[in-house]
Amino acid sequence: MTIFCSHCHRPLQAEMSCLPRRGKQAPAASKPFRSTKSASKARRDQINVELQALRSLLPISAREKERLSYLHTMALVCLQLRGAQMFPPDSAPPAGPALGTELLSLLPGFLLVLLANGKLVYISENVAQVLGLSVVELLAQGDTVFDILDGQACEDVQKKLLLAQEEPGREVTFVSEMRTSKTFRLQYGGNRAVAVCGRFTALRWSASATAFLALCTPVMRLHADSTASSQDNLFQSTHVLDMTFTDVTESVTYHLGYYKEELIGQSWYSLLHPEDTDLAAAQHRAVGELLGAGTASGMAVLRVLRRDRTWAWLRVSARRDGGGHVITCTSHCLR
Repeated sequence: MTIFCSHCHRPLQAEMSCLPRRGKQAPAASKPFRSTKSASKARRDQINVELQALRSLLPISAREKERLSYLHTMALVCLQLRGAQMFPPDSAPPAGPALGTELLSLLPGFLLVLLANGKLVYISENVAQVLGLSVVELLAQGDTVFDILDGQACEDVQKKLLLAQEEPGREVTFVSEMRTSKTFRLQYGGNRAVAVCGRFTALRWSASATAFLALCTPVMRLHADSTASSQDNLFQSTHVLDMTFTDVTESVTYHLGYYKEELIGQSWYSLLHPEDTDLAAAQHRAVGELLGAGTASGMAVLRVLRRDRTWAWLRVSARRDGGGHVITCTSHCLR
């Protein structure tokens, strides 16, 4: 029987074809399956060992070490490294960790050391007495001073630090709401206003290194039987849009020493501390940009001149009333 090719229709011998036949290919060697699970576990175990070693070197109690997460551990390690770089062991810094507990307890607030970019270098242990947070818990917020401040105050604080950096040795003061523990907020109704007073100082053991050394003092004394929103510490004032007084409650005499008639016609800015005018102006602009009457701007903590020429700390909130033509300020006297 003749077999014809199905392509060219020529006669073919059996088991032949005119098409090129593929040679038999050797089966490809299968690649060995390599699991990365064991390698990943080995890396994690190695990281855990290194973190445990770092944790063991931290100068904190064994109880605190047991509660540290990876984030807390690395934050504390970074803080210690920055502190060691700025304050070598033989430098004896005035605000270093060598300060004893008894000495810290005598201070009206806690000590803070910052780099020029706001990075935390040192926080004294008595910060827990002011904010209700330990150093470890505070560092969970972040490793810069801006991470522990109320968000609305960060821009003003940056300006203050730049001003202090341009003129080393010049003392600057700014006030901001600092983050507190949940227990503190439930008991006193919010975060705590703290006055930060400090200056950039050139370190004598380094020609180029400078640090911002500050004392952070609460501007309001808190008591267990009183809250931050006590009505006894409030007074209200009304102003035209340029912040000239048009009216003020009689209680202003108790808090600032002025009679009502003395303030009417005066500018709000004539009573402010020079370092707080920028913050007050920012609040003023924010109120001016509000379209609807009755809407309030954010609060600001300001220093206002008393009649006896001392400074009073006020937490001020402002809103537009009277169809948007009147600004009403509610001032809470903090000290």
